[in-house]
Amino acid sequence: MKTIKTFLFITLFTSSIFSQIDNDKIDSIIKSSLTENKGYNWLKELCNIGPRLSGSENSLKAIKWAETKMKSIGFDSVWLQKVFVPHWERGKIEKAFVSNSKKYLNKYFKVTALGGSVATPINGITGKIIEVKSVEEVAKLNNAKGKIIFYNRPFDNSLVNTMEAYGKAVDQRSIGAIEAAKVGAIGVIVRSIQSNYDNNPHTGAMRYDETINKIPAVAISVIDADFLSKAIKEDENLEVTLILDCKKFDDALSYNVIGEIKGSEFPNEIIVAGGHFDSWDKGCGAHDDGGGCIQSIEAVELFKRLNIKPKRTLRTVLFINEENGLKGGIEYSKLAQSLTEEHLAAIESDRGVHSPRGFYVTTDSITFNKLQNFLPYLNKTKIDWIKFGGSGADVGQLKNAKALFGYVPDDQRYMDYHHSENDTFDKVNPREMELGTASISILMYLLSENGL
Repeated sequence: MKTIKTFLFITLFTSSIFSQIDNDKIDSIIKSSLTENKGYNWLKELCNIGPRLSGSENSLKAIKWAETKMKSIGFDSVWLQKVFVPHWERGKIEKAFVSNSKKYLNKYFKVTALGGSVATPINGITGKIIEVKSVEEVAKLNNAKGKIIFYNRPFDNSLVNTMEAYGKAVDQRSIGAIEAAKVGAIGVIVRSIQSNYDNNPHTGAMRYDETINKIPAVAISVIDADFLSKAIKEDENLEVTLILDCKKFDDALSYNVIGEIKGSEFPNEIIVAGGHFDSWDKGCGAHDDGGGCIQSIEAVELFKRLNIKPKRTLRTVLFINEENGLKGGIEYSKLAQSLTEEHLAAIESDRGVHSPRGFYVTTDSITFNKLQNFLPYLNKTKIDWIKFGGSGADVGQLKNAKALFGYVPDDQRYMDYHHSENDTFDKVNPREMELGTASISILMYLLSENGL
């Protein structure tokens, strides 16, 4: 009897959900996204501004562009939220070359400073190379003083999930300089964390410990990493010189860009779509995360375009400074806690804009089970699943939201582009991007109509 009652409850609940959904509206969202390509064209405009590292002139140009775009679209309100962000500049000099070797003298390597690295002295630093595969291995070294640590643990391409492979490799970039400095090293070279095999090193954030000497750190291309590994085995006296002129400045004033359409029935219940508006200073941040930000704008704009009146307030938030500080997400969370409105749900798009696959969600088990009833509608955009999992660095700062979502596209190519010169507009497929936009917009529609 209990089983029958449970079945009847689920059936009645599902029917009540389905009865509130207008399939024609969902179909119109998909059709409009795929045929009009508005977001794809907006992304081209954004990428023409160039890279958008926090604190840079380009980031402020992009912020103004986004504010103007949201106003022209006809959002009910658009505003800028002040955020003070780190300001680091790469400089013009990034050199690494063999300065002592009978066989490889003056061989130059393709390197890029890791984000936040200190500069070298004007004539650089020079040292022998110690190759390691892990940060744990560095702690055991007793011969590293005055030398350069070369972290050469490769991205594990045997793993199907490229995000997992990235996670298993990224510690050598993020804390490698701290661990190397502890044992007396004078610099760090890190094998670029990427899935493809080319000569474009990928940058990314690294950290320092204020109580430990700060040493310069660079990423080296995977091709040159293999060459360097081979060369130091053939010539134990080989030395490398690094020259960097990057610089850190005082924190700079920047902004989150926020726009919304007011809900017709429950205006104080907020559904957010967002991404991080900053990018690294390589490429133009098309996939990371310009595309995700444009999806977050267009997902809301589709309601205006198609004259769909949301029951709950739909809000786009373009967070600044995810890459090297997370200040935008932190400041928005403070704002959310200070207001009387309720954040029902937040969706983050920050995994590139390839073909849709699913949504990760952080929520309670009852809400999670309810969300499974959305899948027949989301399936129309090739969303196959809603699973428990992390949402995103920025929306994850919201502590009181009922559900936090992370949009998950196919990830097989993402780490080819991530944090590198490869991340350009031409790498974005319009159908894949726009189908992802439709997925996010439909999820917002379902949440707006039904609540949680």
